[in-house]
Amino acid sequence: MAISPRVKEAHVTSITLVFATVAISATTLLLSSLFHRRKRCKQLEVRVRELEASLEASVEKGAAERRGRVRAQQALRKVVSQQSGEGSKEVYPMVPIGTVHSCFSTRNGTPRQPLVVPLARACLVLDPARASAEALEGFSDYSHCWILYVFHLNTDLEKMWKDPARSKIKAKVRVPRLKGGKMGVLATRSPHRPCPIGLSVAKIEVVDGEAIWLSGVDLVDGTPILDIKPYLPYSDSVKGATVPTWVQEDATLAVGSVTFSSNFASSLSSCWVDVEKQSLYDSSEQFESLIKEVLTWDIRSVSQRTRPHPVATKSSDAVCEEIEEVNFKEEIYPQSTDHPNEVVYHLILEGIDVSYRIDEDLNVVVEKANVHPDFANKKRHSYLAHRDSVR
Repeated sequence: MAISPRVKEAHVTSITLVFATVAISATTLLLSSLFHRRKRCKQLEVRVRELEASLEASVEKGAAERRGRVRAQQALRKVVSQQSGEGSKEVYPMVPIGTVHSCFSTRNGTPRQPLVVPLARACLVLDPARASAEALEGFSDYSHCWILYVFHLNTDLEKMWKDPARSKIKAKVRVPRLKGGKMGVLATRSPHRPCPIGLSVAKIEVVDGEAIWLSGVDLVDGTPILDIKPYLPYSDSVKGATVPTWVQEDATLAVGSVTFSSNFASSLSSCWVDVEKQSLYDSSEQFESLIKEVLTWDIRSVSQRTRPHPVATKSSDAVCEEIEEVNFKEEIYPQSTDHPNEVVYHLILEGIDVSYRIDEDLNVVVEKANVHPDFANKKRHSYLAHRDSVR
């Protein structure tokens, strides 16, 4: 039996309507899905912005607290000579005679002892109101000098000056060479002392007016100087002097090797363009040698060496809570890495942030260099004008 054209047309129309209905339904579902996804994305974007704002506020609050603590400590230093309670002991207020401008921008990496990093340079600038250039007449005839200074980055200075009886200076501190073992504070060179004064020796390179160019220093940038004295070999070098066995073990803090990644030279060259004019070094190659000398020693704290882990520390003002009571010069920053089992550490020299890794065998790989934003515009004493006069 033949189907009439009208029936065929009705079937075609029916099928067309079905397909049209399906297409409309699919389109509606797709549009609905896109709408909800876009709405969800907007909600996520709002949440991300809220979290970013919260994080930024927290960071700023922490930085403000640190700045406030520094200002409070500075204020205490100015009035300490006027503070004397009933029955208090006699005090001897001292005002720094100068300040050190060092290659060590922060405590992290600053050597624990002098002369162990021969390329470590600094410029000691005297305060003309306290010691004029005439006071240095004859000083350049010596090869080395003693430097007396204040451990100004100790975070317990406020308590110590305001209420010494409650400052809770620890009688014993952890010693890096003893791998965390404790020793009496006065039997060590820990900065956390009953009187936070440091003693260091350095090589005199050049004396220029009120500035003294030094090498082999273990002083962080901005260190206030109390006094300088010539080094006298006939009296300052003691023949037959003895030290404990644990002090004699020089290899305790030595690393296995220090190598540089294939990309390090190019990253340092990019940084050098920004810092060269104010650098204490005359070339990026010489600066690279400094990095190698510093990292020849394991600059990590006891806890970092025994259990490697990142420590979240802000570095903007180079003042942070102590990670180890003995390791006052350490500031370690967390950073993502393609090596999940290794921590990326940071060493800031002359405002250049040097990132490196160290494996279980104490082999150091220096990865890259970047100009640290907190030190990018800091004025420094350039070494270039004096390099020809260096002995």
